[in-house]
Formats: sequence, structure tokens, C-alpha cells
Amino acid sequence: MSKKIKDNTMDTKMIGSKIASARKKVNISQAGLAAQVFVSPQAVGKWERGESLPDVITLNQLAKILEVDLNYFSENFSFTESSTPIEEKVALEENIPGAWQAQLLTNFSGTELAKTDFSGINAHGLIFNGSNLAGSDFTDADITGSTFKGSNAHEAVFLRANLTDCNLSATNLQNAEFSSTILINTRFYALDLAKAKFSNTKLSNVKFSKTDLRETIFQNCGFEGVDFDYSDLRGLCLDDQTFANVLFHNAALNETSFKGATLINCSFRSTFALTNKYYRAIKTIHFGGASMDKLTHASLKGLGVDLAQVTLI
Repeated sequence: MSKKIKDNTMDTKMIGSKIASARKKVNISQAGLAAQVFVSPQAVGKWERGESLPDVITLNQLAKILEVDLNYFSENFSFTESSTPIEEKVALEENIPGAWQAQLLTNFSGTELAKTDFSGINAHGLIFNGSNLAGSDFTDADITGSTFKGSNAHEAVFLRANLTDCNLSATNLQNAEFSSTILINTRFYALDLAKAKFSNTKLSNVKFSKTDLRETIFQNCGFEGVDFDYSDLRGLCLDDQTFANVLFHNAALNETSFKGATLINCSFRSTFALTNKYYRAIKTIHFGGASMDKLTHASLKGLGVDLAQVTLI
């Protein structure tokens, strides 16, 4: 083992000891500390045993929670990502100047970022867990593969942003703007999308799971391979838009409107037992002036939907 690796190992143990000491002084359990910095209790245990280290952003949060100055941790210490082996850090420092520092700028969990300007950034795999992003601007940003969990993104702007492979869950997205946004393999789970606006956007292989869409606004959008699994679309206006290979399985669709829409290979059947309540709900959908392929038409006809004003394509 090189001297550099030995020094880093000593740093790891020293930081772990300081975290444990400060935590005990303020009488916080490992589980309590873990909850405040959005990690598992096992992660805190590894820090304190010197098996891994928190990243610099988390360390800054720890300093505030443990009521110590950041310098308390900094003696003979180089900040590292807790998930990255020491040997990999050495390789990055020696062979890829600046690469290690760039890795530190991915985790923004638990931070106050209201009205922050992220416009035009190109940064993949960002993490926003428990972050305040209200009113933040992601215009023209490429944040492919990023995660938003338990955050406040009220009135955030994603104009022309690339949200490919992003996961957004349990996050407040009220009044958020998704205009000309790139949504490919994007996952929306248990979100508040009241008054959020999707316009001039193509949604490809997007999944909305257990999400309330009743007050969401969709204008001039195309839906391809979208799954509305267990989402609430009651009263939602989807008029004049295009749907191809879309699943509405287990979605609440009372009074949903598809007037003037084009539907190709779309399934409205439930995956659970068809009940009288389901049949009554599906018959309230409005398809006046819509166009659809023969298979979609046959499926809806079999459910007793009024298709008198529908055109076959």
C-alpha cells in the first residue's frame, strides 16, 4: 500500500471518529442523524467506523447539524465521495485532473436552492433529495439521469430541458413548466402536478405512476409508449393530442376528454376484475371528433363506450 493510500485511510478513520464524537455530544442517534442528511443509518455507521466518507455537501450539512465548524473535519483531510474507493480517488487525482472535483457537484440533497439559475447546465445524474428548488430555472439544461425525490420544485421551469431517464418522485411540481421539454424514459411517481403545464412536448416511454393529473395542463403534446399506471386523470382535458401505444390501465378516467384526439393502439382495459363501477366510469370518457385505429375502436366498443362521433383510421 502506497503512503498516499495509507494517509487517506488515516483521514477516513479520523473523520469517522470526529463525526461519532460530535454526534454523541449533541445527543443524536445514528438513525436520527441519517434521517437529517437523507442517508441510511448503515451509511452513518460506515462513516464512524472509517469505512467510507460523506461527500463534501453532506459534510457541510453534518457540520450544521452537529454544531461544529467545517474546519473541525478538515485537518489533513481531502474530501471524497462516500461511495468511491480510495484507490479510485488516487487514480482520478493522478490521471484525470479535475474529474474528482466534478463528481462532488452532483449531490444537492437537503439544500436550499430556491430560485437558483441552472439554465444551460450540462450535468448528468444530479441528485435532489429533500431539496428546495421552488422557482428554480432549468431552461435548456441537460440533466439526463437526474433524481428529484421529496423535493419542492414549485414553479420550477424546465423549458427545453433534457429530462431523459430522470426519476421524479414525491415532489411538489405545482405550477411547474414543461415546455418543449425532452421527456424520454422519464418516470413521474406520486407527484403533485396541480397546474403544472406540459406544452409542445413529446412524451416517449414516460410513466406516470400514482400521480394526480386532474389539474395538470397538457397542450399540443404527443404521447408515445406512455403508461398512466394508477394515475388520476378524472376530468383531464387531452383534446386534439396524439396517443400511440399508450396504456391507461388502472387509471381513473371519469369525464376525461379526448375530443379531436388521435389514438393508435391504446389500451383502456383494467388489469383487475372489471366491475360495474369500472364500466360506468369508462362510459363517461368523451371521444367526440376523435380518430382511432380499428383495434383501439374495437376495445372501447367492447366496453360499451359511445363512439358514434369517432372516425376510424
